[in-house]
Amino acid sequence: MLDPSFWNDQQKAQAIINESKGLKEVVNEFYSLESDQEELEMTLELLKEEPDEELLAEAGESLDTFKNRVDEFELQMLLSDPYDKNNAILELHPGAGGTESQDWGTMLLRMYTRWAEQHDFKVETLDYLPGDEAGLKSVTLAIRGHNAYGYLKAEKGVHRLVRISPFDSAGRRHTSFVSCDVMPEFTDEVVVDIRTEDLKIDTYRASGAGGQHINKTESAVRITHIPTNTVVSCQAERSQIKNRAKAMSMLQAKLYQLKLEEKQEHLDEIRGEQKEIGWSSQIRSYVFHPYSMVKDHRTNVETGNVQAVMDGDIDQFINAYLRMQMA
Repeated sequence: MLDPSFWNDQQKAQAIINESKGLKEVVNEFYSLESDQEELEMTLELLKEEPDEELLAEAGESLDTFKNRVDEFELQMLLSDPYDKNNAILELHPGAGGTESQDWGTMLLRMYTRWAEQHDFKVETLDYLPGDEAGLKSVTLAIRGHNAYGYLKAEKGVHRLVRISPFDSAGRRHTSFVSCDVMPEFTDEVVVDIRTEDLKIDTYRASGAGGQHINKTESAVRITHIPTNTVVSCQAERSQIKNRAKAMSMLQAKLYQLKLEEKQEHLDEIRGEQKEIGWSSQIRSYVFHPYSMVKDHRTNVETGNVQAVMDGDIDQFINAYLRMQMA
């Protein structure tokens, strides 16, 4: 950072600053944990010499807090895949079910936004397609922060909601599905080689809020990768050039994800594993009625505090899944 030419490339400079900040947080947390461990050991020695009920209770609380912090730190250290440290691109796509599923998409959007805010991650809406009556048809978010992709890759899959529908005048119970797709965001590094002749690029007027300018010009960009029929779109910026650059970054991420999935399918074939892909292969169920429960079907972790989960408290599911994968 002391190099005089450091700020010549602002995007690269910001990436280095973010990486530096993430590394400093890791090192500082390590030394903080080391210090807390020494204090706990000193307290234990004092209690051995002179028992004290009040000090013992305080030490018990401190130990519980210390254990939780060590667990979180261990998990952070285990996120060592090549792109775990990257920002994440998260997409939500409601399934069949019209307004009911589209409303479920909005609820999940709020959940992930709250989760990101709790972790001091920045959230940017890259593309948003509103529903016909309520909710959304699709949304693409960039969630930026150290290890954002490493954590959020645990959320990839189908999320199932069971509740009494507010859109059903008869008050019947409905089941809705939304698929969540998560990819790492790439900046400078070329991960997948994309040929220009394989691309179909369309421009259109942005559909979201943004004032007169954004609605009068064709600033939004949609890119189709013809060989894989992969489509990405971006309308976050007022400039068509900036939207195109972000869309290309998203396309890189999607094609990289396809490569990973193809590799995994090949490994599954060698092992003789059969994995069903479809709406029936949901990773988590959120039941609002006839009882309250959120259950992850991969790890069997569950909680009855549905409201806390919808307010962004999903670390218990993410941590359990990542530990299962690492094991």
